[in-house]
Amino acid sequence: MYELINRLTAAGQAIVLVSSELGELMGMADRIVMLCEGRIGGVFDRAEATQERLLAAAMGRLGQAA
Repeated sequence: MYELINRLTAAGQAIVLVSSELGELMGMADRIVMLCEGRIGGVFDRAEATQERLLAAAMGRLGQAA
């Protein structure tokens, strides 16, 4: 699966990856949109996505994240 995703992105294709695994998201995504109760809790570029910030956004506590 990862090989296919890497091949498609190398060819300029956009991929929407849905996962509850933070490590997978942080390793594969250029941009991460976290949802909280059906709404956007936060949007992160790869460089600013930490486990703490992603979890805070998923729990609706982004303003409290370090």
